[in-house]
Amino acid sequence: MVKRVRVLVLVALDFFIINFSYIAAFLIRFDFDVNSAAFNQWFDSYADHFLPISAITLLVFAGFRLYTSMWRYAGVEELVKIALASVAGSLLTLAYMMLVASRFMPRGIYIISCVLILLLLMASRLAHRIFRTLRSRESLKSVISRLVGGEYFRREIVKVMVVGAGDAGATIIKEIKRHPEYGKRVAVVIDDDPAKIGQRISGVKIAGDHTKIRKIARRYGINEIIIAIPSAGNKVIQNIAGECSRTFCKIKTLPGLIDIIDGRVSVSKLRDVAIEDLLGRESVELNTREISGYLEGKIVMVTGGGGSIGSELCRQIARYRPRRLVALDIYENTLFELANEIKAKFPALEFEAVIGSIRNKERMQELFQKYKPHVVFHAAAHKHVPLMEKNPKEAVLNNILGAKNMVDFSDAYAVESFVMISTDKAVNPANVMGATKRVAEMILQEKSGMSGTRFSAVRFGNVLGSNGSVLPIFRKQIENGGPVTVTHPDITRFFMTIPEAVALVIQTGAMADGGEIFVLDMGEPVKIMDLAENVIRLSGYVPNADIDIEIVGLRPGEKLYEELLLTEEGIEKTAHNMIYVGHPLAASPALKTLLEPESTTDFESKVQAVVRRGDDEVRAWLQTLVPNYTPEK
Repeated sequence: MVKRVRVLVLVALDFFIINFSYIAAFLIRFDFDVNSAAFNQWFDSYADHFLPISAITLLVFAGFRLYTSMWRYAGVEELVKIALASVAGSLLTLAYMMLVASRFMPRGIYIISCVLILLLLMASRLAHRIFRTLRSRESLKSVISRLVGGEYFRREIVKVMVVGAGDAGATIIKEIKRHPEYGKRVAVVIDDDPAKIGQRISGVKIAGDHTKIRKIARRYGINEIIIAIPSAGNKVIQNIAGECSRTFCKIKTLPGLIDIIDGRVSVSKLRDVAIEDLLGRESVELNTREISGYLEGKIVMVTGGGGSIGSELCRQIARYRPRRLVALDIYENTLFELANEIKAKFPALEFEAVIGSIRNKERMQELFQKYKPHVVFHAAAHKHVPLMEKNPKEAVLNNILGAKNMVDFSDAYAVESFVMISTDKAVNPANVMGATKRVAEMILQEKSGMSGTRFSAVRFGNVLGSNGSVLPIFRKQIENGGPVTVTHPDITRFFMTIPEAVALVIQTGAMADGGEIFVLDMGEPVKIMDLAENVIRLSGYVPNADIDIEIVGLRPGEKLYEELLLTEEGIEKTAHNMIYVGHPLAASPALKTLLEPESTTDFESKVQAVVRRGDDEVRAWLQTLVPNYTPEK
């Protein structure tokens, strides 16, 4: 009902505009001499046909959809529509008068009336926007405050810098202007295009490129920076976000172009800049056809399914429509939450949340016999270096014995593909955790040579935001007022986000032939000191002023830097530009002996015997299995 009334009002207004324009055109054409014979003679021709002229013009307006546009958001596109409709209406009127009327009007009347109709239509539509703006009490305050050069009445305005003078940036500026209730004002724009610098976009000056962000932010007193370049690559965003993070302004960014397709750019789409944006990693591209080929319609088991990596594996695997997805974990709470999430997002998927320990051989055999998985992702492991240094026996039981159970049952139950999550700490290990994961890799490679199952392992470094990783620790320390603790000023680590690491892990499962150790391209190593400073800045504080950074020394088993590949393993490119593969190495003689089948003592009994010894003896035993393991003295 409201829509119909609105259309009728617009039609009535346009009827008035059309006829007012023609009358004004006659007055202008005949120098406002309404008593002249010429005026009356030609005006009669219009007066006899004003209804058909009005009808023709209104129908043209309707054809150009002038009555379905939302004039509150009128822009260039709507103004072009008005111009075309005005010209088309005048041309059709001329044609009508030539064909039907005994005498048509002077040509100047059509030209003058067309221009007047165009101007009045534009004015009427833009007046709608102005009226709505002024009708808002808050907007009226904004207009008045600008006129007098002040701020909102007793209200602090957030001064905004927009980075990006493209369509997205223009849209953000316009929306902020349309919505004064946000309490923001765009003060300046940044763009790297030299041709744009010095110009204005939506009335706001483009003051410089991204290298001048800090200087310009100080000059304009900026409180918030909005990065509005959704089409930019991650490297570009990294450079810009890195520069912005040094201004101590609040930083927000638009998501990627794919997330704001169809022009859905708005302030509501903005999100805070995350530390991930400062890594500068390009997005992961996957061969979905390969992945679907080995996951679609299959039964997939994920061990450690409730953990950071395992739960993300489940989320991403679910998209490839497996017949059944089995998530196995010993910890019930995270598994319960995951089950609720998966069932809500993928109601058609047959999802099983299973409680059990990979160390329990009987339980694992029961599960393999019940579910008969085609694909296994083995993510269950003890991963925290300092904890495993203090509890080496638990590391051996979980990371070695548990992995051996999964490998053996995968072989026995003819699993098609087995992918184990490994770590960069398995390379020249300096700690118990890395040594136990290296043993697990060798067990997997030994089995691969005598099995129909495609066994493979994937090594990568730290994942941002995983449970117990450095990023959540830093954020917790900042919440508590500091200090943020760093073990060494020069320590570096490789980093990935959880989703991209998991996506690449899934891709390796499609590429494996058996026995490979895949290495993910982790990009450039990141200094933990730089990471700590950036997290503090993105939290709105100044490093070593608001939040202190304290050097606490290397922890037991911790290296200054990590490696991803043993020298003798070599490295080869794969079809995927972010995945490499190392050459399989033979297991150490001590591990080969341990793996030999004997009638009196099986592998589990040998391992159980080891863990009944002291911690130092367990470490010494690990050294016999992994000769390049060098524990701290």
